[in-house]
Amino acid sequence: MVRTQIQLTEAQARALKELATQRGVSMAELVRESVERILRESEEDEKWRRALALMGRYREGTPDVSTNHDKYLDEEYLK
Repeated sequence: MVRTQIQLTEAQARALKELATQRGVSMAELVRESVERILRESEEDEKWRRALALMGRYREGTPDVSTNHDKYLDEEYLK
C-alpha cells in the first residue's frame, strides 16, 4: 500500500470517524472503500458513454428488428 495524506474538514473527519467506529473499521478503510467505489463508478460511466456513442451508427436495413428479433434470430439459426 501507498501511504498518502489528505485534508478533511472538521465535520468530514468527525463524521468519518463516527462511521468507522459504527462499522468497526478504520477511517483509512472507509477512505479506501470510497476511492474504490468512485473508480468503479467512473469505469462504468465510461462504458456507458462508449455504448451510447455507438447507438445509431450502424444500420442493418431491417427497420423492425427491435420488435421482430426472435423471427430474425430463428431465420439465422436455421441457415
